[in-house]
Amino acid sequence: MAVKIDTGKALGSLNLTPLIDVVFLLLIFFLVATKFAEEERELDIPLPEASEARPLITQPPELFVNINAAGEFIVSGEKLDLAGLQEVLFRASNANPGRVSVIIRADRRCAWEVVVAAINACLRANIRDYRATAWEGEAGSGS
Repeated sequence: MAVKIDTGKALGSLNLTPLIDVVFLLLIFFLVATKFAEEERELDIPLPEASEARPLITQPPELFVNINAAGEFIVSGEKLDLAGLQEVLFRASNANPGRVSVIIRADRRCAWEVVVAAINACLRANIRDYRATAWEGEAGSGS
């Protein structure tokens, strides 16, 4: 005896016409949008050439600012006050605008107001690429 399975009436009455209309409208939209994008790229405009521009082939050196437990700034083995640090950061920023990277390494025992002062000095020198880390050890070693 054969068993009859009732599949229901929901799938039999599913209307696909609105779905097909939407697909065709999307297809037409993307075809037209692609055509306009191609026309913008194909404009014949003579572009100027930069005579002094060179590609960046090496990563600019990072500037390490070490802060010891006493809150002193040490850059390249030289102890600086906040004004001296500001001067070093301005010189680095002017020598390589927009590409200076500063790493602030602070002793865990120093006051964090000193670290915030170093970050503010970076921002005043228009240096946006800076990182601050805490470490334990002598500030003069490792730079």
